[in-house]
Amino acid sequence: MFRATCPETEEDMRELTTREIAEGLPRLYEQDGAEDPTVYVHYFSCVNGWDWWLLEFDGTDEAFGLVEGYDDELGYFSIKEMEELNRQMGFAAVERDEHFEPKSLSAVRGR
Repeated sequence: MFRATCPETEEDMRELTTREIAEGLPRLYEQDGAEDPTVYVHYFSCVNGWDWWLLEFDGTDEAFGLVEGYDDELGYFSIKEMEELNRQMGFAAVERDEHFEPKSLSAVRGR
């Protein structure tokens, strides 16, 4: 049975940021003032069509980046809330783009 998009366990499904990823991310405000900051992680939802482009992370939950939803804006979002949503829905409503390579914010906005 083909299960490329289906995680093996509920724990796998909820893990949007691994320890390895979190340790390599700039902390909140580290890119503050950068002319063209780097985006490190891309999250997306095929349920609502939203995208989250992570620039900075507090190491446990709070992330800062570009949120493309009703409007496109830079702001804060909660990784734990995304994981909780996935757990409640019983499937990966929000997923991490495992093929995304870090790139500049201007490259993401210009795609």
